[in-house]
Amino acid sequence: MEYIIILMLLIMLIGILAIIYDVSIKRLKEFAQIEESKFNKITNLYPSNIEICKTLLKKLKNEKVKVEEDKEAKTSLYIAVTDKIIIADVKNSYTRIQTIAHECLHSVQSRKILLFNFIYSNIYLLYFFITTILSLFNQLPNKMLFLCIMLIMSYLYYFVRSYLENDAMIKAKFLAKEYMEEINLSEKNEIDSIIGSYEKLNNMGIKMTNFELMFETMIKVIILLITFLI
Repeated sequence: MEYIIILMLLIMLIGILAIIYDVSIKRLKEFAQIEESKFNKITNLYPSNIEICKTLLKKLKNEKVKVEEDKEAKTSLYIAVTDKIIIADVKNSYTRIQTIAHECLHSVQSRKILLFNFIYSNIYLLYFFITTILSLFNQLPNKMLFLCIMLIMSYLYYFVRSYLENDAMIKAKFLAKEYMEEINLSEKNEIDSIIGSYEKLNNMGIKMTNFELMFETMIKVIILLITFLI
């Protein structure tokens, strides 16, 4: 019975958070599409993604980072273990300068935290899969203990990931603005308009990212609870 109560509470919490964070992927995509029609002509005049990335890394005094573009990748990312930035196919997106700035900022975050996040994320996933499989075969000696461990691990995972993502997301628009002002390919009012758009997009995107991270941890706990009830 206690597992059912915890399960119901988690589902209710997800719903409450979705309302509080005003989650709407559709609205976020619609806003981005409208803004792209306004600003793509301006941002398309800027250098290639690789060149922008290298310039930003130089600005951050971190030129040792490897940079490559992968048109098959769905999202850009920084890989801490290999110290590499992979840029997705964002050529035709007005957000590409901020997106690249975001990944460059990841590269200058605390290496200790970045490596911990990488190692811990894999341990966390491994624990989830092993515990879920053992539960399905009714091989967990103390289900509540394993559930508590999962909850603690989920909290730590969310805490570290949200710190890294929020730090990069908040700073990215400022770095993008500095870059655009220094390279001087746009008028001041154009840059201000783009940064204003980034701010509106980030207001939705930061909340969305934090909700997704929390949802990701909660859904794992919910799946584990369901295996307890099977």
